[in-house]
Amino acid sequence: MSATRRAQIIGTGLVGGSIGLALRRAGWHVTGRDLDPARSERAREVGAIDEIGSDVDAELVFIAAPVGAIAELAAAAIDAHPQAVVTDVGSVKGAISRAVHHPRFVGGHPMAGSEQDGIDGSRANLFDGAVWVLTPTSQVDPVAHARLHSAISELGADVVTLDPDSHDAIVAVISHVPHLTAATLMGLASERATDRAALLRLAAGGFRDMTRISAGHPGIWPDICAENRDAIVEVLDDLRSELGKVREIVAGADRGALLERLHAARAARLRLPGPAVRPVGLAELRIPIDDRPGQLAHVTTAATEHGVNIYDIEIAHSTEGERGTLIVVVDSSRAETLADILRSGGYGATVTDLQ
Repeated sequence: MSATRRAQIIGTGLVGGSIGLALRRAGWHVTGRDLDPARSERAREVGAIDEIGSDVDAELVFIAAPVGAIAELAAAAIDAHPQAVVTDVGSVKGAISRAVHHPRFVGGHPMAGSEQDGIDGSRANLFDGAVWVLTPTSQVDPVAHARLHSAISELGADVVTLDPDSHDAIVAVISHVPHLTAATLMGLASERATDRAALLRLAAGGFRDMTRISAGHPGIWPDICAENRDAIVEVLDDLRSELGKVREIVAGADRGALLERLHAARAARLRLPGPAVRPVGLAELRIPIDDRPGQLAHVTTAATEHGVNIYDIEIAHSTEGERGTLIVVVDSSRAETLADILRSGGYGATVTDLQ
């Protein structure tokens, strides 16, 4: 097997193609395939993959397919790539994690996209500074989890760890319902433009920004809404209730209540973090852990919950017994915070600044 790291992409559309470009930029050899041979060929032409087909020696497999097809493709990939860590890019994780039970499968969701469709919209920097969620279950091999985490960090993404069902509840609020809302508002504007032809010509600024996501490919959304139906419906019900309250405020000309809502929304918006930027100072935490599934996920989830970015991960196995050392690299200004959190949870942790 070559010393060059090797990856497999299944599905060479926008996201799969961007993963391929980012991996190749980082020095990986990438093999790709797609249900549509023309897409595979185009992916090779634009440099997203080195070759078309299946690579049995791949150490990572990325499944970039519609949510409804991922579980079946993941099971097949686990069998076809006996040494590989298998992951996916679907925006719903609970159903997939329950369908795929294997130590080498780690669910994933890059929070990045584009209004462009297909391989020709892909780009190597799509994930630079973007959040990429991993949703390992308790049965995931910590070495597989660490290998995937490190590779995705190398692509420029900010990797966070969440429980699959927590992920689905969150993305219903920040991704799925906003998309449906934008599509609905865009439809409303289009209908009204029939009577007022100037309306869409005047639609710019805030309206254009708010409805931008409705230009995304519609084909992925029926599967997403089916797989995350309960969480989406719950948020839609809450949104309908809150819009009803806003309607009453506006109808009643309640300036005080309106200003209170707008100020609260503005303050919350300003608190949103910007893209992750790699800090100047880094520190290494060494954490003794049991060499068993679930330990790494516990540590990385704790980091996510407390806003600590992990830039690299390694597991050093002990030559004796069933314990090892988890090595994580974080912002030096946040290292002691994470160490204290882990110590309070019963983990030992030592901190060393990296020069």
